[in-house]
Amino acid sequence: MTHTWQITTVVDAARARIATARLAAGHGVPALDRTRLVTALTAQLRQCLTKGGAWRLTLRTTPPSPSEDRPRLWLTLCPHPDDSSDADLTWQASAPAAERAGGAGTTGVPARTAALAEGLLGADDDTARVLDALAEQEALVAFHREELHQTNQGVLALHAELDAAGRAQQELFAAERAARTEAEEARRRLTFLADTSAALTASLNHGEIVRLLPELLIPAYARSVDVWLLGDEEEQAHGHAPRPAAAVVAARTGRPQYAAAHPGGLPGVDDRPPSALHPTRPLLCVPLSARRTALGVLILTPPGERWNPDDAVMLIELARRAGIAIDNAQRFEHNRDIAETLQRALLTDLPTTPGLRLAARYLPATHGLNIGGDWYDAFRQPDGSLIAVIGDVTGHGLHAAVMMSQLRTALRAYAVDGGTPGQLLTRLHLFLHHLQPDLYATAVIARFRPGEPVLTWAAAGHPPPMLRTPDGLVHTLDDKPGAMLGIPLRQAIEDHTVPLPAGSTLALYTDGLVERRAQGIDPGIQRLTEALSALGPPELADDLEGAADRVLDPMLRDSEGDDDVCLLLCHYDSGQRTPTTLPAAPPPPSR
Repeated sequence: MTHTWQITTVVDAARARIATARLAAGHGVPALDRTRLVTALTAQLRQCLTKGGAWRLTLRTTPPSPSEDRPRLWLTLCPHPDDSSDADLTWQASAPAAERAGGAGTTGVPARTAALAEGLLGADDDTARVLDALAEQEALVAFHREELHQTNQGVLALHAELDAAGRAQQELFAAERAARTEAEEARRRLTFLADTSAALTASLNHGEIVRLLPELLIPAYARSVDVWLLGDEEEQAHGHAPRPAAAVVAARTGRPQYAAAHPGGLPGVDDRPPSALHPTRPLLCVPLSARRTALGVLILTPPGERWNPDDAVMLIELARRAGIAIDNAQRFEHNRDIAETLQRALLTDLPTTPGLRLAARYLPATHGLNIGGDWYDAFRQPDGSLIAVIGDVTGHGLHAAVMMSQLRTALRAYAVDGGTPGQLLTRLHLFLHHLQPDLYATAVIARFRPGEPVLTWAAAGHPPPMLRTPDGLVHTLDDKPGAMLGIPLRQAIEDHTVPLPAGSTLALYTDGLVERRAQGIDPGIQRLTEALSALGPPELADDLEGAADRVLDPMLRDSEGDDDVCLLLCHYDSGQRTPTTLPAAPPPPSR
């Protein structure tokens, strides 16, 4: 449907405007869109009247298009074709119409004043509707503005909370880093204290502990370290060196002292004036004590300007542990000296007998006290026979050595009355069983009679003797032995005899020479056989002492040092050589 209006005057323009408004209303154009359309048309008509000439306004409707599901109302304003003016203004606008309009509306508007006034009032109705819609929109805008304001206030409050949470989180992170750093420092100190304590207690030599302390503390915890031991014999021999007053006070009071120009503020440490010996250096003097007895003082200078309080606490604890380690080492050394003196007193001189040469070696275990239950002995009986014995008391240390001494004394007493090796061992068995029911021993006794080329021997639970004959062969004397001495069993230990050609050598030994935990005893006996076979007759006859050393050397290469070693060599030459007085057995060498 199309409508056309000719416009030359203002009345024509007003009539066209009114008709357009009515047609738009009739086609169901919404009030807001209708008002926008009519207002835009009014502005264009005003421009046309200003330009003058004749104009044509066309209104047409179009059906729904594929992209739009509603019909549209189109307005076109252009110059009239018959107008000779040069106006080239063409204006076009559109608005959506209802899919089913209620009516086409009135197209003709009379040119009466009343009709124009009615049209003007009708336009005010649309304006009122628009104003109502605008009022609703303003209320909605105000509502949303208030919502936006409230939202902004919430966002601002949230930002403030987030800022506070961020600052709190930063503070927590800083506290966590500080706590982690403190924990790492504490772990480092505890690890150092544990490792240092293990190193100090691993040694039983107090001089080694004193030398180790500076190596452990420099440069991490001290610039210099001086260990002053009270009653140090070496220091007294070279003259008493002056000591800082703080060190003297620490030794006298048993409390750590800090000597510096300014207080150190170290926990558990007394502050003192700077030392006259070292006025420019702070000194930390920590007593070394054990069992409430002052052993010395640890004198330290700081690695930097001053000590960290936690480091000072750690150093005080380290000094306490070092004092205990030094005290243990000094006590061990004292007991070891006593034990070695006792051991040397128990080792007797070997006798000289025509036709028989003797050489002995004793090496105590290197772990613990250098004293044990292994022993050797050789003595004459009233009939001129020579008894050679080697034995081993179970256990180790001073108790075993005391029991060994009693057995040796008892054997010598029993031998005065005569008796064969088996009889002597039988009596020792009864003696040990009644004297120490919970202590046992093993032993081998060999008897050499003057002028008789026969060896009589007996064993009680001991490794078998080895006899090297002049032809270089080594025989293991493993005839039936007796059981261990002291076990709760009645036994009569048998004697055994073997020919003894001139130039023969008998080897008696303890299990520490041949037995190894990982291998047992058989491989060791085989190596001892090989070592004895390798000896030549001249060195056995002329240098039995050197031969004993040459036997020990290959046997001790894999020794674990946890058992005593005893060896007694008896070389028989039938009196063909002039006997010489052999020197006493040397003191036990260290291994």
